[in-house]
Amino acid sequence: MIITRTTVDTQKGPADWFTGDVYIDAVAAPEATSTFAAALVHFTPGARTAWHTHPHGQTIFVTEGVGLCRREGGPVETLRAGDRVFFEPGENHWHGAAPGRFMAHVALQQNDESGSPVTWGRHVTDDEYDATGEGA
Repeated sequence: MIITRTTVDTQKGPADWFTGDVYIDAVAAPEATSTFAAALVHFTPGARTAWHTHPHGQTIFVTEGVGLCRREGGPVETLRAGDRVFFEPGENHWHGAAPGRFMAHVALQQNDESGSPVTWGRHVTDDEYDATGEGA
């Protein structure tokens, strides 16, 4: 048995990237020739990412709670534990917790040639987030 003890503290998600309180734990980081990265992300009720894209796409796997996601031009989709979403390379999207609910997901993505896994855009407006009619 091999146990790798964590040496990295939970990080608060930067306000430039998120609305609300979000906490990030590194799961895997690129090493040697790998470009793969993964993180466990906890969203407090109503918290969400800004609009963003990934050069090689992104998979999120919801581990607990209820979340929302949306791709540009599409409807807001509700996510529950066990759901998996793949966002296509370059697809502008956001994801986060539903109103009144916590949500956690594992995010999986690859860095591009410059070492970046994501390009951040503007914050999601309350109207864009509340497109479900559930109230933020």
